Amino acid sequence: MAVSRGWRGWLGPASPALTFVLTMGVVNLFGDITYEGGASINGPFMGALGASAAIISITAGAGEFLGYALRSVAGYVADRSGKYWLVTFIGYAINLLAVPAMALAGSWQAAAALILAERIGRAMRKPTVEAMLSYTTGELGRGWAYAVNTALDEIGATVGPLVIALVLLLNGDYRTGYALLSISAVLALASLTVARIRYPLPSRLEQGRTAEAKGFTAAYWFYMLAGACFAAGLMSFELISYHLSVSKTVPDHWIPVFLAIATGFGVIVSLVLGRLYDRVGLPVVLVAVVLSSGFSPLVFLGGFQVALAGMLLWGIGYATQDTLLKAVVAGELPEGQRNLAFGLFYAGYGVGWLIGSIATGLLYERSLVGLIVFAVAAQLASLPAFVLAGRQGRATARS
Repeated sequence: MAVSRGWRGWLGPASPALTFVLTMGVVNLFGDITYEGGASINGPFMGALGASAAIISITAGAGEFLGYALRSVAGYVADRSGKYWLVTFIGYAINLLAVPAMALAGSWQAAAALILAERIGRAMRKPTVEAMLSYTTGELGRGWAYAVNTALDEIGATVGPLVIALVLLLNGDYRTGYALLSISAVLALASLTVARIRYPLPSRLEQGRTAEAKGFTAAYWFYMLAGACFAAGLMSFELISYHLSVSKTVPDHWIPVFLAIATGFGVIVSLVLGRLYDRVGLPVVLVAVVLSSGFSPLVFLGGFQVALAGMLLWGIGYATQDTLLKAVVAGELPEGQRNLAFGLFYAGYGVGWLIGSIATGLLYERSLVGLIVFAVAAQLASLPAFVLAGRQGRATARS
């Protein structure tokens, strides 16, 4: 029965589909407390262990590449085996437990290996989760289903860095912060167990067809190209945090706060973008990309307040990645290959991220202006690909 008053009315009907989205959102909330809390200090921690800016950026880029590229493998395995919950559990376990293990890292090489392991675990569980959530989009709407899940995800991504900031403010060190994140890791796995027990077959939540494509459409491949361009210019927080630290733009204990503010802003942005996408469609994506492209000059050339404004635009970029890209791909899913379709899309996205991370890491030590030009141009280059994808999608729908 729909609830018409208060926040529940704004969220939508109190249905099993919405409850599943919220349950998985709680899993991701605790998950993001864990790995976004760790991500907020990965850059400075690796720097303290002797890593250079290029090593930090390339490590982050390689991790994101693996975290995206391996999704196609995980999606294929899940589709063929049908054991999507098993794949999900293994992925979350690796993803989450690698973060508190950073407290034991004695060299930047060991820290880099754990960062890669965390991203590999995320790669394993991401396509299965997105595919399971896709069964709710027929009832809730593509934009809104992913927006609600992302909002809870981003709340965790806000809380995690704040926890680390508090540890540093109280004169704790990086290792103490990593160790503390073991609590949220356990809570995430416990919440996932609840989701598995309550919803053993998420496909039963589907109402109407949410995936009508007979195969991989031209629109799907254009969306992948657009996503790769967008990813190349988005940039990891590891490089941003390294810059904020070595440039003394902000005190070290403020760096996790900057991430928390950006992700907290992303909670609101995700909900707004999700609602707007279901009503307006692709133009919402185009506006979000333009806004996101403005983050790099503010972050890398500005002082405290200007850099903070840049982080808000960076938060829009992540909201676009985590809500809008999932929504557009969910409209092009081929039947029987949902996990693979999400996995392949993010493999292409990961290629763009890796290219961008290598380029920005090398440019950082040579020319900040060159870094900024590359980041802005890469994101804006995604616009024509999004437009072409939209046209192809409309043409397919009419045929």
